Amino acid sequence: MQPVLSFEQAPPISVPYRFFLTAPLFGIVAGLILAWYGQDAFVSRWSSGALAMTHLIVVDFMLQAMCGSLLQFVAVVAGANIWRPRLVAAVVHPLITTGAVLLASAFVLEMPALFLLAAGVFAIALGLFLTVMALALLNTPARGMTIHVLRLAVLGLLITLLLGITLAGVLGTQRTEFPLLVFVNVHVAWGLGGWALMLVIGVSYLVVPMFQLTPAYPVWLTRILPVGLLAVLILWSMQLLAPHGEAQAWQSGVSVLGMLLAGMYACTTLWLQARRRRRLTDVTFAYWRVAMLSLLVYVCSWVIFEVFPQLGSHPRAALWLGVLALPGVFLSIIIGMLYKIMPFLNWLHLQRLCDPKAPPPNMKQMIPEAAMRGQMRLHFSAIALLLAAIWWTPLTTLAGLVFALACLWLEWNLIGAVRIYENFRDRILASGADRES
Repeated sequence: MQPVLSFEQAPPISVPYRFFLTAPLFGIVAGLILAWYGQDAFVSRWSSGALAMTHLIVVDFMLQAMCGSLLQFVAVVAGANIWRPRLVAAVVHPLITTGAVLLASAFVLEMPALFLLAAGVFAIALGLFLTVMALALLNTPARGMTIHVLRLAVLGLLITLLLGITLAGVLGTQRTEFPLLVFVNVHVAWGLGGWALMLVIGVSYLVVPMFQLTPAYPVWLTRILPVGLLAVLILWSMQLLAPHGEAQAWQSGVSVLGMLLAGMYACTTLWLQARRRRRLTDVTFAYWRVAMLSLLVYVCSWVIFEVFPQLGSHPRAALWLGVLALPGVFLSIIIGMLYKIMPFLNWLHLQRLCDPKAPPPNMKQMIPEAAMRGQMRLHFSAIALLLAAIWWTPLTTLAGLVFALACLWLEWNLIGAVRIYENFRDRILASGADRES
């Protein structure tokens, strides 16, 4: 059973918008850093440029957008009472931004002290955010798989945060005896699987049928996916407790199961899209389709790297998977959803202010279709160039610039939507004041 939407619970529009408008800015910075480093950035996943770009995308672009979405989504879908959303946003948003700057600077400048500062800032910011989200989701009377998966996603973010703080502490204190690689791999697994993918899965149960007019996800799949993914991540993490040699006996099988679950989710979503009731495709539909195709390519690539270890051990194999996962899967979904969320929020909040005889602008008028499609094509071009640059590094600078331009265009489109909201809101308030006088 799907939860009943509670639009009256929606927080003030400024709460999610401050997160949404900040996120693309760090995508611009990530692209410029990649262009600056050029071919050196794609030497391996451990290069300063690759690490800085990755964390700018993950801890600011993705994290900003996902935190802003959760503050809105949990209130509306779960009908939850979020404690002082304005205050939470006013504290969490600048701290996440500061933490992202410190973390990226730590990688670029190779200054250990900045890792410790970033860890402290993220601990405060996400500690507050996770507490508020956990209380809201645990106390809501709403039921359904979407709510359960959102709870698991919040748990995934908590574990990712704890592992990230541990790693930042290790890098900050330069402890050479620490099993850094093992912790990094588990941190990445929980960040991408337990937090990002889990959140996407939970949200998709509602938004894919609603926005793309598809049939609902099969009930059996909605139950298997989150539980299976959580079990895979727990077993994967057990390598921390088991001797390294013993862990290898079962680790590969667990990884295969995780990839099968991710592939099953991608195939099901594509199958549902093929059965949609409306044949016209909008930008959000295209973004989701490319994201699911990228997820399938990721799964196939991972299997190939597992079957042929000589390919999987190549320094750039991890970069290939990283580009598929971050710009390919998660940024594509985030951008596609922003193009739905912001026009809808504009319309929802303006409708509350409007005179019934003077309705707000149509949702399609909030962001021009041509602007969204142009930005989408540039984003897809950036993904293609990034993938090509991994194996032919002279393309790296061009790939970084195109990615930065795609993020800049996204920022411009979102600012345009905010301007339309503000202009129409001001006209409504002015006309109301005139009537009263």
